[in-house]
Amino acid sequence: MVRVDQPLRDAPADGVRAHASRLRILQTLRQHPDGLGAQDVATAVGLHLNTVRFHLDRLVADGVVNSHAEDRTEPGRPRLNYAAVGLPGSQGDTRSYRLLAAMLAALISESVPKAAEAARAAGQVWGGHLAERPDRSRRSDEDDAISQLLRILDEVGFDPQLTPELGVGEGSRAIHLHHCPFLEIAKEHRDIVCSMHLGLMQGALAEMQASVTVRRLEAFVKPSLCVATLAKVPAGDAAEDN
Repeated sequence: MVRVDQPLRDAPADGVRAHASRLRILQTLRQHPDGLGAQDVATAVGLHLNTVRFHLDRLVADGVVNSHAEDRTEPGRPRLNYAAVGLPGSQGDTRSYRLLAAMLAALISESVPKAAEAARAAGQVWGGHLAERPDRSRRSDEDDAISQLLRILDEVGFDPQLTPELGVGEGSRAIHLHHCPFLEIAKEHRDIVCSMHLGLMQGALAEMQASVTVRRLEAFVKPSLCVATLAKVPAGDAAEDN
């Protein structure tokens, strides 16, 4: 195991510790608006210089840190100066939340038993909070429930579209999700993020006591398309999980 305070022979894996280190580095740079050199950052966060350089390169690639060469009057290679991008409330701050989300996804993946199942259960709770339970003790009309689910997905940022599910059966329908608001994290932690999204849809429909549920979610059918397949829930049964 590579210690974070030792030189790196290879690039460190993007696990919990790597994400945590990058978050510390980003927070340090936010405290120094004029920027810092890599050695100054290493001293401030207590990591080896090579480790810090690796994380700085990743932060620059993620667009949350800028680097520029300092003006130099003396011979030799100019020093790179690193500065955090944006102020609170700006796009840079949004990217910081993405970094935190990636760190939490890594934590769940590495530390929680049956992580995908736990993520789906969390999504079901989240979906239940987003949906409106019908006033009377009955199932929601199927079309009304699907319309409300489409509204929830649209508000979250999925750009959903209801479409016939070809080759499944007459009357079968699916929801095409044309945009994943957590795309970067989903690519790295698909089992966690996609399971949570499946649970969100199932939980919302269950809260509505709908006569339909989401049986499965096919991730990245195309680079910008995921497909959620809808199915009837037998009368008298609760919306089932798969």
